[in-house]
Amino acid sequence: MKKTFTIIILVLITVTFVGALYYLFQKNQEDPVVYETETPSVQTIVKKTVATGSIVPKEEVLIKPNISGIIDEIYIEAGQHINAGDPIAKIRVIPNVSSLQSAKDAVTTAKINLDNEKKMFDRQKTLFDKGVISANDFDNVDVSYKRAQQAYRSAQQNFEIVRTGTTSGLGSAANTMIRSTIEGMVLDVPVKTGNQVIESNNFNDGTTLATLADVNKMIFEGKVDESEVGKIKENLPLEITVGAIENKTFDAVLDYIAPKGVSENGAIQFEIKGTLKKADTIFIRAGLSANASIILARAEDVLAIKEALVQFDPKTQQPYVEVQNGDQQFERKDLELGVSDGIYVEVLNGITKDDKIKIWNQVKPAEDFASN
Repeated sequence: MKKTFTIIILVLITVTFVGALYYLFQKNQEDPVVYETETPSVQTIVKKTVATGSIVPKEEVLIKPNISGIIDEIYIEAGQHINAGDPIAKIRVIPNVSSLQSAKDAVTTAKINLDNEKKMFDRQKTLFDKGVISANDFDNVDVSYKRAQQAYRSAQQNFEIVRTGTTSGLGSAANTMIRSTIEGMVLDVPVKTGNQVIESNNFNDGTTLATLADVNKMIFEGKVDESEVGKIKENLPLEITVGAIENKTFDAVLDYIAPKGVSENGAIQFEIKGTLKKADTIFIRAGLSANASIILARAEDVLAIKEALVQFDPKTQQPYVEVQNGDQQFERKDLELGVSDGIYVEVLNGITKDDKIKIWNQVKPAEDFASN
């Protein structure tokens, strides 16, 4: 029994030894790893972050009526260019019954007072002409008569304002014709003929009749994530791409970053605005979706390598590459790096444009995986 156990142990040792020899033999038969190389190139590297948003006018003007009533006519339509003072809409006033009756009663009362003052004036004038009363007494009666005339005219004007919304002698202070206050393009006309509108006052914003804007002064309005807002600052250049306008980039300048963020879908977003430099005749419609590339840094025509070629010392985190100095022989060269766009990185110091850099993390060809 002991002899059989010994024989089994010897057999196992022999099999293990033979297997190890076979493994080493197969290992020596494999082709040695051959590292490919790449040389640096001259690149223009742009470091940027992207914000999404839309193109909107820098200033929008809302045209609101100064009287309430019903729209009789509308003289404009969206997309039309108008000048300051051009008519926008005509409003028909629907008077309040109680106010109308009060104004009518005021006219009647003022007419009674005027008739009474006229009788007194005619009587006193006759006496004055005969020399019965003094000029001072007659002047007092004359002033009272003129005041009654003025009160009657005021009551009539007030009645006309309540009834129609305007009256003679007030110019544009009360007018049923609503006019544009600026020159620009009509972006929207949210009302139609027959709609009731409310005047703009201290207690009510009023009904918007039209939205006007100067479409030659457009801005990009978007949002950036809190992880990116620390990288940007005002006056940085922007490159705006509009989804509806292909193969065209618009230049802009970042001129506003919100001091306070807003939570959206669990992330803090900061509003930004950038003024477009309108140097061409391309018409950009308000509200178009757009992306803004915020240029954080730019390096023109510099020596660069792919970021994938860069290695980092595990202790010091010093970037370096391995440069070929013989047949499949490489030496380490420490680098000083500059601007990176995530694909290429600027090399400030450490290598030359003729150096051959080792591709240390080369991917095994697909056919090798298939054969395995």
